[in-house]
Amino acid sequence: MSNVNLTIGGRRYTLGCAEGEEQHIEKLGAAIDSKLSATAGLQGMSEAHTLLYAALLMADEAQEANSGADSNELPKMPPVGEPLEELAERLESLASKLEEQASAP
Repeated sequence: MSNVNLTIGGRRYTLGCAEGEEQHIEKLGAAIDSKLSATAGLQGMSEAHTLLYAALLMADEAQEANSGADSNELPKMPPVGEPLEELAERLESLASKLEEQASAP
């Protein structure tokens, strides 16, 4: 197991990954950060909202690349491993916390 340090949206993340996947994960993180850097108005957003916005941008781009397919179906992407699953779990956890905070009196 290896660790990769990413900076996305001005925040640092350390993700675990399999040996040999470090460069690939770093490139994916750089692509996400690049998308966010090109988008104005993200300052002051919560971590969960920033990462959700990045995920939506990337999903939109993937859907456009697959424009000949069903508009509700994203293209089949090769698996990128455990680190992205961990990131997805973290996003879900942060989204749940935001929902709890929003519904609290």
